[in-house]
Amino acid sequence: MESIFAAISNLYRWMNSPETVAAFFNNRFYTILAVVLLMRVKYAAYGSLWLTALVNIPGTILHELLHYVVGVIMNAHPCNFTIFPKKDLLGGGYVMGSVGFRNITFYNAIPASLAPLLLLPLSFLINRYVLPYIPQTLSSYVIYILLQTILIENAIPSRADFKIAFMFLSGIILYGTLLVSLLLML
Repeated sequence: MESIFAAISNLYRWMNSPETVAAFFNNRFYTILAVVLLMRVKYAAYGSLWLTALVNIPGTILHELLHYVVGVIMNAHPCNFTIFPKKDLLGGGYVMGSVGFRNITFYNAIPASLAPLLLLPLSFLINRYVLPYIPQTLSSYVIYILLQTILIENAIPSRADFKIAFMFLSGIILYGTLLVSLLLML
């Protein structure tokens, strides 16, 4: 029994040694490997509705909450807020969550539907301004990768989000013009 504790202690010391931690923090290969492994675990959970809910709930909450908040701000009248997965009868997979809107118009369809994209600047800010201040341990590295994976993956709007966003030509012209103007000002 003592040898097991000694082995665990040695493993813990190795995992948190400055050399090991630096190897993980400074090597993009390990970051990509960690993200791919996380994604594999996530997709392996899709066999069970309960595992799917457990794995996806943090990101689904963020994704749907952004739809809801931007929908309120843009007067889209959000309704039918849900964060629990259900079987997609048409596509065969799962719908992770949803927010319905009662007042989708040309001026609010794009912002309300593409609101999860706001997770990308949040992810960037965490990477730029928080990561340098967290203690560099292997466990903080794993938590950082998990957090960034959740934020970035859930920033991507669904097919249904894109369908709603681009249903008004006048909205596409309005926001396209705003985007081009903003880019020209930079």
